[in-house]
Amino acid sequence: MRTSERPAAPARSLPLTLRLNGRDATFTIEPEVTLLDLLRERGGLTGTKKGCDRGQCGACTVLVNGRRTLSCLALALAHAGDAITTIEGLADGDRLHPVQAAFVEHDALQCGFCTPGQILSAVGVIAEGRARTDDEIREAMSGNLCRCGAYPNIVAAVAAAREALR
Repeated sequence: MRTSERPAAPARSLPLTLRLNGRDATFTIEPEVTLLDLLRERGGLTGTKKGCDRGQCGACTVLVNGRRTLSCLALALAHAGDAITTIEGLADGDRLHPVQAAFVEHDALQCGFCTPGQILSAVGVIAEGRARTDDEIREAMSGNLCRCGAYPNIVAAVAAAREALR
């Protein structure tokens, strides 16, 4: 190392408090930590999946203040004070959320890897009012990929959940 070069300064850890699945949670994190890594590695919420880590597959979808968010693209510190919902926070005890129940009823999962992101995206799509027709569901859910090809069952599940939530 030349004398004019300095080693990079260590990242400074900062406090972060957010509402995680209905409870306040406080962490001390480095500025570059993504919301996905915070949830999985520090929050122990491994239902949120790391798929492509580039925002292209939707496996990491969570709800931030009720809106669909790709957690692999979101810096955790940007969400201070926000309400984050993961798949672990969707059910009410042993009672599945209507979208979760519809996914089971319509066999809208195969390997299950994409399922948490699909379900949270579906919750957001329905809340956004973008699930009025099968074509609208397909379009709104197009950012969530399923390598197993369960798309027809996913569309049927979202449509059934939409009706159950009315």
